Amino acid sequence: MSTAESRFQADLLAVVPHLRAFGRSLAGDKAEADDLVQETLLKAWAARGSFTVGTNMKAWTFMILRNLFYSTKRRSWRQQPLDPEMAERTLVAADDPTAAHELSDMRRAMMMLCPEQREALILIGAAGMSYDDASLILDCAVGTVKSRVSRARQQLVQILAQGDLPATDVPAHRALDAIMADALRLHAA
Repeated sequence: MSTAESRFQADLLAVVPHLRAFGRSLAGDKAEADDLVQETLLKAWAARGSFTVGTNMKAWTFMILRNLFYSTKRRSWRQQPLDPEMAERTLVAADDPTAAHELSDMRRAMMMLCPEQREALILIGAAGMSYDDASLILDCAVGTVKSRVSRARQQLVQILAQGDLPATDVPAHRALDAIMADALRLHAA
């Protein structure tokens, strides 16, 4: 190991207690903070060539840890399983013999929407996500998601009123499964 790498390693090890304290203050959980610190140390070591000797190691590593924390938080909802019971309560009608056919019609009408509107509607309506979470998935502003959902609902009313729906690609009793599969696909994306 060169003297520059030895010096970098010593400086990096010296900030570990500070990183732990900062990680705990952000995460609020010791185990999560320790994971953040470990990941920070790995990233710092991998990027050691970009560190300017003589600059503030503590500030540099704190920035890495902070960015990791917020990146993890932005992606953390993806690690939480979709609650199918909640989505099912949102979509399933009462014990009505025509409910499966109505849901099938709704799905076929949804397939006629532009992809942006359909995705927004599925995330909000079927997956039961908040507008904030949907905006992260769709990589657009919350207002854009609200607009897409509103326009999608208006178009669905028109499409269903006209009744000119495409042929069914799944049996009526599988319409909910098809909608939930779309929701899961979008949620996993």
